[in-house]
Amino acid sequence: MLKNFEDFQKLGKDNVGVAMQQFGTVSKGWQAIAAEFADYSKKSFEDGSAALEKLIGAKSLEKAIEVQSEYVKSAYEGFVAQSTKLGELYTDLAKETYKPLEGFIAKVAPAK
Repeated sequence: MLKNFEDFQKLGKDNVGVAMQQFGTVSKGWQAIAAEFADYSKKSFEDGSAALEKLIGAKSLEKAIEVQSEYVKSAYEGFVAQSTKLGELYTDLAKETYKPLEGFIAKVAPAK
């Protein structure tokens, strides 16, 4: 009986350790994702403002269309690159969050 209680107590301590490790990992991951969103938003705003200034300064319709086309192309490429980067961050977060559980699940799950 005492052995089972000690095992149960150790399992509880392991649970707390795993939970704290996951909390730290998730916290760092969300901070990185939030920082990326903030950086992208700032850059996007700055690029849009610069494009608007160029558009206002355009002397002809052809130049205005050229400025707009360049902006749309660069904005799309930036969006695709940022989406890829954020996807990688989310994937890394999921992998890092799961890592502490691998050992814990191996201990708890019955072997087949």
